[in-house]
Amino acid sequence: MSRVGRALLLVLLFWRGLRAPRPPGPEPAVEEGGPEEGRPFRREVGAQRRDELLVAGLLLASAAASAAFIALLFADADPRLLGLSLALAVGLLGAALGLASRRLVPREEAIEQRPRLAHPEALPPVRARLGSVGQGVSRRGLLGAAGVAAGTALAAAVAVPVTALGPAVGESIAQTPWRRGRRLVGENGKPLRAGDIPAGSFVTAFPEGADKRELGSAVVVVREDPERLALPPERQDWAPLGIVAYSKICTHAGCALAMYRQPLYEPTSDQPGIACPCHYSVFDPRTGGTVLAGPAARSLPQLPLRLGPGGELRAGGGFSGPIGPSWWGVRKT
Repeated sequence: MSRVGRALLLVLLFWRGLRAPRPPGPEPAVEEGGPEEGRPFRREVGAQRRDELLVAGLLLASAAASAAFIALLFADADPRLLGLSLALAVGLLGAALGLASRRLVPREEAIEQRPRLAHPEALPPVRARLGSVGQGVSRRGLLGAAGVAAGTALAAAVAVPVTALGPAVGESIAQTPWRRGRRLVGENGKPLRAGDIPAGSFVTAFPEGADKRELGSAVVVVREDPERLALPPERQDWAPLGIVAYSKICTHAGCALAMYRQPLYEPTSDQPGIACPCHYSVFDPRTGGTVLAGPAARSLPQLPLRLGPGGELRAGGGFSGPIGPSWWGVRKT
């Protein structure tokens, strides 16, 4: 049985234990005495101390599990550990609420008559003495603090993954790991050579030694007929053997480009294009990544290429412009 299955089994057994009937506890003590005959008094009936402490412990354990989820998330831990910690946080919080609803919530005040004190003149000094004694940390205060800690930690655990949507804080779309002379590698980390780029398809490449998850790492590499390339004049030497590379981030909404359109018979078909599967922007690899169709407002940034020893593909420098969608403040080019 997996760790997640064992954890769920333990939670189920614990919940069955909570639902089991508890033995009757001792009757609460009755305050005796009073300033006068027939004066009513109040007594509180309901939770026992152990129940309150158990609920507080479950809430604090839920807060600890939520904190563990946040720590594991930033440590880039195994997704199974992330799921287990978050499941424990929610499960422990649910167990605490279930126990509280059964054993803490039903509280009432009982009123009954009590006889007059034998010595009424002794009541004021007793009250003054009791009032001077410090109360310390009450069980209700502990429950309240534990509940706030559990709720806040769980809310933070749910909110923290939102930071993964979009670029990291402080990340600049103008800075990428591409530098002159850096080799292009494939998904397996092996250097790409000119012969590894087939005609009529595309290859996703990354800078050697860089983090593949970095926003500016991935590029789309395609091979075109050198005679059909119409790159801008300043980029005439950016495509050795007709091989061109462009940023894999669409300039419309930041989606990953994942399709390459290659006509079977060009006189009657659309020209080649790198396409976005999300909003159908299409870019022309022959003219420097200009927009052919769709909502994209600017061209794909192009990466200059050079051939190294043995036909290795290397970067000739940085991108032709900032990568990323236009709504990040990138000017239209």
